[in-house]
Amino acid sequence: MSLNCGIVGLPNVGKSTIFNALTKAGAQMENYPFCTIEPNKGIVEVPDSRLDRLAEIVIPQKIVPAIIEFVDIAGLVKGASQGEGLGNKFLSHIREVDAICHVVRAFEDDNVTHVHGKVNPVDDAAVVNLELIFADLDSADKQYQRAAKNAKNGNKEAQEIASVLEKILDLLKAGKPARLALPDLKDEEKKLAKTFQLITLKPVMYVANIADKDAAKKDTPLIQQIRQMAKEENAELVILCGRFEEEISGLDRNEQLDFLQEIGESESGLDRMIKTAYKLLGLVTFFTAGEVEVRAWTTLEGSTGPKAAAVIHSDFEKGFIRAEVMSYEDLNRAGNQAKVKEEGKLRIEGKEYIVQDGDVIYFRINA
Repeated sequence: MSLNCGIVGLPNVGKSTIFNALTKAGAQMENYPFCTIEPNKGIVEVPDSRLDRLAEIVIPQKIVPAIIEFVDIAGLVKGASQGEGLGNKFLSHIREVDAICHVVRAFEDDNVTHVHGKVNPVDDAAVVNLELIFADLDSADKQYQRAAKNAKNGNKEAQEIASVLEKILDLLKAGKPARLALPDLKDEEKKLAKTFQLITLKPVMYVANIADKDAAKKDTPLIQQIRQMAKEENAELVILCGRFEEEISGLDRNEQLDFLQEIGESESGLDRMIKTAYKLLGLVTFFTAGEVEVRAWTTLEGSTGPKAAAVIHSDFEKGFIRAEVMSYEDLNRAGNQAKVKEEGKLRIEGKEYIVQDGDVIYFRINA
């Protein structure tokens, strides 16, 4: 699936450092604004211990993890919605991603220039958020005016569009993101809202980029500010040290785990960030497991068997016959597929089956 998460924030908050750690793609890093102009893109493996366990059970020829794409987008500045700092170009890049990873600086460092001269994570985040809101306000208002005009002629669809846009515009005018309207919208209204292509409707996680010396701490005054902000916006929060993560990203997986255990951690900040991005995008993982390969696949939460099969090959959706499903938990406990079948835990599911996270599936397809 082609789903991605865009990394945004003010200049010099550590976006490219975190991107480099995520992807080892070597995005340019310099201590001045607009170093990143064209977005850097990188494919990242989704960490999943279940994949390793399945490989132990099946002993395949190869192991293939699920993947997710991250996009490093240039730093936004005040006035971006009016074209400041190449703002129009940067905003267009944000519109193209499916979720937003908003990096906020939570460290003091005289050697790293702050675009506003002082570190205040809430104010920093507000600059970016307000530019996104201003851009959405302009777009939503134009769409509303068009819908309202057609609604006067009795167009029912236009009336529904205008009604949803009114709720969103009330939030935008109050300086709040459009996504805060979603909990109060009906399912059909939510689907309609997605067609508006508004930036602030996208799901968001904040990444608090902390100093090396704070890496072992659970809290600092700056982190507390970001945590409260994320809570108020119903956004996810990941805390990590970009420099630290970049350093350990050069180690192999076992060395990383050994090092993390030494400092009392079970997983890296990047792993938490990747998993949170996966959650933001509404994704679940299912597995195929055979002698040739054990593989993790990504599908949208709520996908039926045929939709999930189409992730493997587009022709599989049309040719879907049935899915032979066992849960990872059953297979992990039993230790082999034959025992799961003996216990009667192998399920035969049809076209209406909703694939669950952790399903191990063999698809029967009419070729």
